[in-house]
Amino acid sequence: MKFLDQAKIYLRSGNGGGGAVSFHREKFIEFGGPDGGDGGRGGDVWFECVDGLNTLIDYRYQQHFKAGTGTHGMGRNRSGPNGADVVLRVPAGTQIMDEDGETVLADLPKVGMRVRFLKGGNGGFGNAYFKSSVNQAPRRANPGLDGQERWVWLRLKLIADAGLVGLPNAGKSTFLARVSRAKPKIADYPFTTLVPQLGVVGIDTEEFVMADLPGLIAGAHEGAGLGDRFLGHVERTNVVLHLIDGTAEDPSAAYRTIRRELKLYGHGLAEKPEVIGLNKADAIPPAELKTKLAKLARTARCRQGQIMVLSGATGLGVDEVLRTLLHPIHARRAADAAVLAPNVPGAEAEGWRP
Repeated sequence: MKFLDQAKIYLRSGNGGGGAVSFHREKFIEFGGPDGGDGGRGGDVWFECVDGLNTLIDYRYQQHFKAGTGTHGMGRNRSGPNGADVVLRVPAGTQIMDEDGETVLADLPKVGMRVRFLKGGNGGFGNAYFKSSVNQAPRRANPGLDGQERWVWLRLKLIADAGLVGLPNAGKSTFLARVSRAKPKIADYPFTTLVPQLGVVGIDTEEFVMADLPGLIAGAHEGAGLGDRFLGHVERTNVVLHLIDGTAEDPSAAYRTIRRELKLYGHGLAEKPEVIGLNKADAIPPAELKTKLAKLARTARCRQGQIMVLSGATGLGVDEVLRTLLHPIHARRAADAAVLAPNVPGAEAEGWRP
């Protein structure tokens, strides 16, 4: 299935049906009086976060969604049926954004969340509603109210506990293939990974989800390479595993490049807990490895022992890296026990359920 993490769609809730103007006509009943029914309410537009989806590909081929229109009222005090609702099913981690692409209107990070995004128009009153002691034969009815419409962007931010970042060919896909059953493409040329890959990692009876993102290069925030659009998937992670190619001539320069791109991207990525891994250690002579570790520690402003030495190809140090990742993951899970309701203009509180 093709991966799609952004889609622009048009939404419209249903118009309300108009009220009816009608009078009771029946043999032997001289003054039947008004009996026009009310119009039905227009259908609503709902978003529901469901399990089993991990892409927005369904909204690549259909971009227009319209709820049903309420039926007009009828005589004999018959009210029109309500219009059919439209329920858009999205994967966990979907954000609904305004047409400007920046204002977040709703956020659905967990399966089971449901929000009424656009409310249908109310149906109009029939002439029976306007009957009173001074106006016993009203000849007017209300038209139904119009529904709401707007263009929105859907943006998916994958739900993962840990995210892999680094330059192209840093060994991220090899590492993910080693620690999970994911089958990312692995090759000896840059930008092998073109879309994010997810894998379930298991260590010491614990499990968490890891995301492998396409490699970053200098100037990614300006669109160089594949750009930084996939960094949005790291925003929801609890920890970042920064993999560095130990066989590179200057691993410290690679570290500075990625850290600079994370800071320029913003959204708090530079402040996330980070685990630094010097990858491909099996291909580095011991003396050279010691020199590169010392220089990298000075660049990262940390102790040399805090940098994890590993090899995704042979499995060297992989388990130690996974156990280190578990600490910030446990801390974040405990802090995220509460679920925040979305901020949707015009949405009612009853339309939200966790």
